[in-house]
Amino acid sequence: MFIDIHAHAFKTPFLQVDGRAPFPTPEQLVEYYNEIGVEQAVLLPLVGPEFYSGQANEEILEIADRFPGRFIPFCNLHPRAINNSPTAPLRDVLKKYKDKGCKGVGEVTANMPFNDPFMLNFFKHVEIAKMPLTFHIADQIDNTYGIYDDPGLPLLEETLQKFPGIDFFGHSQSFWAEMGSLREVADRAGYPDYPIDAEGAVPKLMRKYPNLHGDLSAGSGCNALTRDPEYAVKFMTEFQDRLMFGLDICSLREGIPDLVNFLIEMKDSGKISLVIFNKITRGNAIRLLKL
Repeated sequence: MFIDIHAHAFKTPFLQVDGRAPFPTPEQLVEYYNEIGVEQAVLLPLVGPEFYSGQANEEILEIADRFPGRFIPFCNLHPRAINNSPTAPLRDVLKKYKDKGCKGVGEVTANMPFNDPFMLNFFKHVEIAKMPLTFHIADQIDNTYGIYDDPGLPLLEETLQKFPGIDFFGHSQSFWAEMGSLREVADRAGYPDYPIDAEGAVPKLMRKYPNLHGDLSAGSGCNALTRDPEYAVKFMTEFQDRLMFGLDICSLREGIPDLVNFLIEMKDSGKISLVIFNKITRGNAIRLLKL
C-alpha cells in the first residue's frame, strides 16, 4: 500500500479556469485510491491570490474527519496573511492548526522569491512551529504560481541554510528539472526528456542539506526518475530515506499512474530493494510525519 504525500480535494467540484477538469472530491479520490492501492494521502490546501478560489484549512480538517485514517491534513497560509506585514505573528495561526491535527504546511505556492522578507518571516514561524513544509518552485515572477528561484536553485540553498529546523519537501517542474544539468535554461519550466548528463542542483543540495526531501508527485517527480532509469536507481538508493511517493492528482484519471508502475517495475526487477521501495512508497512519510 502507498501513502500519497501530495493530494488535493474539494468538497464541491472546483472548476478550473484554464479549461481543465475540476479537482476531485474526497469521495472520488478515495474511490480511485482504492483501485490503485493508496492507503493514505496528505491533503494540501491551496491558498492565496495565485489561485482564483482559495481553500480553507477548516475544509481540509473536515474532510480528514469524514474519512478517518485516509487523509492526513496539512494547513497553509499565504506569507502576507494576518496583516500583510513581514513581521506578522504567523506562529499563532500555525500552532492553532497544528493543535487541531495538521501535520505540516503547504503546498506553498506564493509567487515571490525565497528571500523575500515575507517569505523569510513565514519560514521563521514554520520552523518555530516544528512543521514540515511542501513547496512549489516557479521559474518566473507573475503569470504563474510557486516560490521563485533562479537556475541552479541558489535561493533554495540559502533557505536550507537559514532554516535547518524545517523539513522541506521539494516539488514542481522547476525543482525536479534540476535533477540533471540543464541543456537549456527554459528546460526548468517543463519536463526534460534527455538523460542525466551530469548531476544537477537537486541531488547536490540533497547531499549537502539533510533537511531537503523529495516529493515525487506529479509529472515532474515521475519524469525526474523515468527520464533516466539507470541514474534513478542510484538516486533512489542514495536518498532512500528522503524520497516520498506522491501523485498530485488535480483532476480525475483512470488507470495505474506511471510512477506506481515504474516503482513496482524497479522493485520486481531487483533494481531497487524491497527495503528501498517500502521507504519511498510509505515508510519515509510515516517517519517524517510521525504517523
